[in-house]
Amino acid sequence: MSVAGETSGRAQEMRDKARHLTEAAERATDPEQRQRLQEKARKLQEQSEQLGNLGSGDTRRSK
Repeated sequence: MSVAGETSGRAQEMRDKARHLTEAAERATDPEQRQRLQEKARKLQEQSEQLGNLGSGDTRRSK
């Protein structure tokens, strides 16, 4: 498998995990736990986007 393919696969795994964390946050009854899960999901989503950009050859930094 190519490096770009591996990077793309890893980015997809991270997006999936972020989605699961978001869903868990929606089910959480404790506000602090909900906030922690949402923050983890947000960070993972950002990382997956950066990784996806690297895999596609787009080296621009998004802000």
